[in-house]
Amino acid sequence: MTKIEPLGAVRERVLAGLRQDIIAGRLRPGDRLVERELAERFEVSRVPVREAVRALVAEGFVLFETPRRAVVRRLTPADVKELFELREALEVYAAGLAASRATPEALTELRALLRSAADATEAGDAETITDINTRFHDRILAMAGNSLLISVMEPVDGRLRWLTRQNEEWPQLLTEHRELYEAIASGDPDRARTHALSHVRANYRSTVRHLFGEEPA
Repeated sequence: MTKIEPLGAVRERVLAGLRQDIIAGRLRPGDRLVERELAERFEVSRVPVREAVRALVAEGFVLFETPRRAVVRRLTPADVKELFELREALEVYAAGLAASRATPEALTELRALLRSAADATEAGDAETITDINTRFHDRILAMAGNSLLISVMEPVDGRLRWLTRQNEEWPQLLTEHRELYEAIASGDPDRARTHALSHVRANYRSTVRHLFGEEPA
């Protein structure tokens, strides 16, 4: 007997697939999302595709150029600046908390992620690097031990992953993450905040250079 997948589960599967395609660069800014083609690709009706596209609009990945034409959003310098301003405020705070609350087990997990990131960087595997780097920052948020902070970050997490994918200076990113780990592991909140701030601002400059071919103002 064929198992019927609930409509909500179908919608989440399509949504997750499209979101990952955008973050990984398989769907690029300006690419059109055609319901019929996506329904055929995911082997679903158009209804869950339509709902997934609307969810991507709400998340900031997609916009409607016309009522019937949805495209992957083109990030503007203002979009990038606003997202990094938010990231700076929240991640710097989280790093300070993580330094004061880190457990040996949590630090071991961060070291393991750094080893995986080093392997992916050596292989030039951009999608894996993005995934590991996201997990690295998620782990720092968890270490901060503030559930409200996590809930504030959640709505923009996907877009921040998208931006991280734009930074292709992978060896430098790995170096910054190693330094951030050492700062958190030291147990010194001020040192952790300083390194987190430096990391976010360096990432901002790299992202702007990659997206717009210029240094940020």
